[in-house]
Amino acid sequence: MQKILIVVDMQNDFINGALGTPEAVAIVPRVEQKIREFPGKVIFTRDTHGERYLETQEGKHLPVPHCIKGTKGWEICPQLEALREAEAIDKVTFGSEKLGELLQEENRKEQIEDITLVGLCTDICVISNALLLKAFLPETPIIVDASCCAGVTPKSHEIALDAMRMCQINIER
Repeated sequence: MQKILIVVDMQNDFINGALGTPEAVAIVPRVEQKIREFPGKVIFTRDTHGERYLETQEGKHLPVPHCIKGTKGWEICPQLEALREAEAIDKVTFGSEKLGELLQEENRKEQIEDITLVGLCTDICVISNALLLKAFLPETPIIVDASCCAGVTPKSHEIALDAMRMCQINIER
């Protein structure tokens, strides 16, 4: 049995860049410790947009260019990038089908004991990927470590945690 840690979008733009928050800055050391101590496979995701971001559906709803591929804002923050051992999964929207398919394949090779998610933003990409993984692997426990996540606001972080709890995602503090 294997354990999987998903590090969601710990990128400069979400930490101290275009969409950064003090709460995002605060979780970086905890995420770093979680990665260092995790007894299984670690997979990073990376929000990835193009130069025409503002013309996309997301860009029309959130007109703040961010995570434009190849920019400093798109990069995973340096403390965590130093720990990354495999290619990150670039995703063009909140949830990643590629991540779901990858973990289904991993589970076929060797059963996954559980999947833990950490990262940004609790109320957008963390919740999207947690629910997506629950759909791809309904019998695999999905865990969100709330102490290693931050939302757009503290209130929306808590609302997202409550919503995930209702969908049988295990919330750790």
